[in-house]
Amino acid sequence: MFQTGESLQYTVRPASVKRTLVTCPPYAEELPIVACTLETLVFENTYVTLPEDYYCRVSPTPLRGARLVAFNAAAGDLLDLDPSEAERPDFVSYFNGEKQLPRAEPIATLYAGHQFGVYVPQLGDGRALLLGEVRNARGEKWDVQLKGSGRTPYSRMGDGRAVLRSTIREYLCSEAMHGLGVPTTRALCVIGSDEPVYRETIERGALLVRLAPTHVRFGSFEVFFYRRRPADVERLASYVIGQHFTDLQALDRDAQLAAFLQEVTARTARLVAQWQALGFAHGVLNTDNMSILGLTLDYGPFGFLDDYDPQFICNHSDVTGRYAFDQQPGIALWNLRCLAQTFAPLLPRERLMAVLETFRELFFDEYERLMFAKLGLAHPAAEDTELLADWLELLARNRADYTIAFRRLSETVPEAPEHPANARLQDAFVDRDAVAAWLARYGARLAKDGLPTAERQARMRQVNPKYILRNYLAQVAIERAQDGDFTEIERLLAVLRRPYDEQPEWARYAEPPPAWGKRLEVSCSS
Repeated sequence: MFQTGESLQYTVRPASVKRTLVTCPPYAEELPIVACTLETLVFENTYVTLPEDYYCRVSPTPLRGARLVAFNAAAGDLLDLDPSEAERPDFVSYFNGEKQLPRAEPIATLYAGHQFGVYVPQLGDGRALLLGEVRNARGEKWDVQLKGSGRTPYSRMGDGRAVLRSTIREYLCSEAMHGLGVPTTRALCVIGSDEPVYRETIERGALLVRLAPTHVRFGSFEVFFYRRRPADVERLASYVIGQHFTDLQALDRDAQLAAFLQEVTARTARLVAQWQALGFAHGVLNTDNMSILGLTLDYGPFGFLDDYDPQFICNHSDVTGRYAFDQQPGIALWNLRCLAQTFAPLLPRERLMAVLETFRELFFDEYERLMFAKLGLAHPAAEDTELLADWLELLARNRADYTIAFRRLSETVPEAPEHPANARLQDAFVDRDAVAAWLARYGARLAKDGLPTAERQARMRQVNPKYILRNYLAQVAIERAQDGDFTEIERLLAVLRRPYDEQPEWARYAEPPPAWGKRLEVSCSS
């Protein structure tokens, strides 16, 4: 029904037709917060009100020799959890499954999905368990999910475990993305163990406690569509709308479903635009890894760009480059078409296609807004697409470091060609003369805006991060943790919480990767 093979080129396009993106609802009014203990967390378990074949009740299988590796107090605040609770021996016992949290109801949820373009009829939480939802004093609700908690009926041939390596990567990157302002799941803690887990080599088993407003994904709808159960597609949509899109409930049934799909499309467009602007590659954009709320979900073989290469493939397992960096916008649209198809028995095809057709403008408008802000343009115009395209081509031709080049551009003074900051930018390129020529054009363009240099530089520093989670930085933290030293995880997390600040005491974390750091290979194995 829906064409899914179309590519989506996004670096340059004709003049924009401006469109407003759908925004997330505001948080509830601030209320006094009472710190909770583990035993007094306010659990609600709305997912278990759905039919029983949407999930399976499963108890976690405790890891042997479990111990706390890292605790994120900022994520704990989302649950109103007293940070001192992490110091209790019971903290590990509760999340490792040796004891059950009061009012928690562990379940593994059912879903399916397209993996590397091929439909897999049943996936589900093969190594994850949803303990329930905790409502905080601000009225926000957060799923509490264990990842790596043992086998479930959906594990297929898997062992239900995660390893320390991948768990640390997700813990760090989800919090790094939050610091960058990107919608994402959050990470409460990492629990390590002495239990051997067999991947390419023998590794140590670990568990991540993950938070999100919901873990419902595109594949949650696909499983019912392909089982020819449209009433369950509608039931699941009604559930998600009732929990997360309550303003749509006043609409009639058809308008509600169409508006729901439009919300998902808008959030997905905005999310992927942020990824492209920041140089983030997800690595495994299967439909079962796509959040219905437009969150960055399931951190596997992700990678931030070092040298700018639009065709960058961060996943060693992706031999065809399906999920290469420059393919992400097109794949997001492909996945949205898979989601829209699940509503085909419920809504006319024309109405579904009309929603999908909005993705392009939503994505392009947000991508251009972000990229023009990264260039410091106060009043963007259609002709600025050429300036942007030439800058990106310059980065690609010189294999310049994406993050460093933009950050140094933030410090330049193009109207003063001999300024040291301009030379520092040129140092990041092989072809210094080409950079100088582009800077001259850039300076002439900035002059039209008339923005004072200091103000323009300050604006650019707020959108061009100095610190990102480079793969080699994560690898250093992992190797030290494997030797029993967890301090690098905490140090790195503290830096990544403030990625736009100078933090001169941590400047070494902003340096280009060493040669070995560019050769790291990350795969789907975790």
